[in-house]
Amino acid sequence: MFRWKLHGNGRTVEPGAVVGPGERLNWGATVAIGLQHVVAMFGATFLVPVLTGFPVSTTLLFSGVGTLLFLLITKNRLPSYLGSSFAFIAPITAATTMAGTGSALAGIVAVGVLLAAVGFLVQFVGLGWVDRVMPPVVAGAIVALIGFNLAPVAWSSFQVQPLPAAITLIAVILFSVLFRGFLGRISIFLGVIVGYVATVLIQLATGEQLIDFAAVEAAPWVGLPEFRFPDFASAGTWSVIAMFLPVVLVLVAENVGHVRGVAAMTDATANRSTGRALIADGVATTLAGSFGGSGTTTYGENIGVMAATRVYSTAVYWVAGLTAILLSLSPKVGAVFNTIPPGVLGGVTTALYGLIGIIGIKIWVDNRVDFSRPVNQYTGAVSLVMAIAGFSMQFGQFQLGAIVLGSVAALVIYHLGNAIARARKTGADDGGPIPAVGPLGGDPA
Repeated sequence: MFRWKLHGNGRTVEPGAVVGPGERLNWGATVAIGLQHVVAMFGATFLVPVLTGFPVSTTLLFSGVGTLLFLLITKNRLPSYLGSSFAFIAPITAATTMAGTGSALAGIVAVGVLLAAVGFLVQFVGLGWVDRVMPPVVAGAIVALIGFNLAPVAWSSFQVQPLPAAITLIAVILFSVLFRGFLGRISIFLGVIVGYVATVLIQLATGEQLIDFAAVEAAPWVGLPEFRFPDFASAGTWSVIAMFLPVVLVLVAENVGHVRGVAAMTDATANRSTGRALIADGVATTLAGSFGGSGTTTYGENIGVMAATRVYSTAVYWVAGLTAILLSLSPKVGAVFNTIPPGVLGGVTTALYGLIGIIGIKIWVDNRVDFSRPVNQYTGAVSLVMAIAGFSMQFGQFQLGAIVLGSVAALVIYHLGNAIARARKTGADDGGPIPAVGPLGGDPA
């Protein structure tokens, strides 16, 4: 498992070639690319605990441990970094407010267990049933509503410090269009740095206390992360767990997309590891939730690094995972990230939460969903309005939040609506993707 064949001369990648999962460059290049993967994942991974109030060092630790577990479970055949999943932000935020951190961690554990179970099913049955239960119009709606449901959270942070928030948001957008390749892919990370520096300068110029560095000075350089544990005993836990279940659908879509992307660039046999990838992410998420970390997912940022370098070696991910673990053992690193001011978070989340929603819409576009059909129209329309408005239903101490209601609405409207429309032959059902007329996508010539 730990033997990688040296690719070519070990220093360069020939034009048109890629370094496969079972290959590696020389160890100097491998370590350098591994550190580049750490930079790529860092901006997104630290944001989730900062936004949800979880310990940054703990989340970083379990992202590194989760990555190593992923490599072991997939038999070192599938390159991937497991970082914090944005899909958890909304349910963690709501669950923490309603029932406390312990209940939120219980929800993360529940997602991990269910995702691993789905992985075992996929490993033995295949992916066909997932496509039938969650066709593109439903998958897109569920991913989109998770992002748009967070819009009020972004605004609440933005209005606390409007100037740093606006600077951060503008920087994120500018970096995404100004730079090519890797730098463009980490525009959110760069935007946070610009916003942070701008806030420091504003504080120096005005004398207003915007950032408090006392905790950074007091934190030791070396120490264990803070561990927290899930609470399955509280009555409120079981009502908030329901809010986490739609996240499973998002993680399935992200993992499947990751595997297919790697298979397209390296070897089609990588698709055989889909079930193992889901199991691995489920195990990593369960472990993280059991000790105070956020749930994990395969990272698109790192796919970008692989595409740019054409190095798909799993050896670089062992370097990245071990580096993340080492960084997590410095409480001072975590303290620095905890000083990020609300204005910077408001600016970056205005872009970030919207992008999560746009990913859902991209699923519709990529699969050419026919929105002239009423079933598809109402599947998307009702679920998104429920999420944005924050619909909820209370049954004694049991509460269903907007993410649950919106996801259930999308599934019920689609499947029941199609059944009725097809029985009545009204033509309101989903007729499949719109036929392509001329070239699709791309910029005009």
